[in-house]
Amino acid sequence: MKIKIYPKNPDLKAVRNVVDILENDGVIIYPTDTVYALGCSLKSPKAIEKIKSIKGKKQTDMSIICPDISSISKYAKFDTPTFKLLKQNFPGPFTFILKATNKIPDKFLEKRKNIGIRMPENEIVLSIVQTLDYPLVTTSVKDDDQIIEYTTDPELIEEKYSSSVDIIVDGGYGNNEPSTIVDCTGDEPEIIRQGIGELK
Repeated sequence: MKIKIYPKNPDLKAVRNVVDILENDGVIIYPTDTVYALGCSLKSPKAIEKIKSIKGKKQTDMSIICPDISSISKYAKFDTPTFKLLKQNFPGPFTFILKATNKIPDKFLEKRKNIGIRMPENEIVLSIVQTLDYPLVTTSVKDDDQIIEYTTDPELIEEKYSSSVDIIVDGGYGNNEPSTIVDCTGDEPEIIRQGIGELK
């Protein structure tokens, strides 16, 4: 099943349909400001397991999407300089690695103490997370192709994943470059993967 949602002024009824699926242990594919991603509610251990199964890896790189910085503070710990860094770069194509709080389920962390946080500059996903009122688990949709690492065409994504997920959100063509990953758990922020985002 595929639903078209436009990035400018996303249709709230369509967004609500997607959120209803998320609230019932559903797994979705949706656009971000970088690549398309698999997602589910952080509240749903069943859906998190399903994403791991789709990715086919025991250790899947998963982050969470929050709608604003005040909600990030519930799920991650950070100091004043890191807060300023987040404020300067969010929303945007970044994943910030921060120390997790006890609000993050152990099932999600898998014995890790850190968590990746995203706040994409994409109205579709931000509307979904705001309506859900809970973080969205996120992991990139990768391609088996050695040359093209990420699938960016919603039609091709539907062809490949329609039987694996509950709904695909078509927000138009995605980018094929991932987010920039910044590790903020040490003394100084460190870029551990340079992606599409240029850190301010």
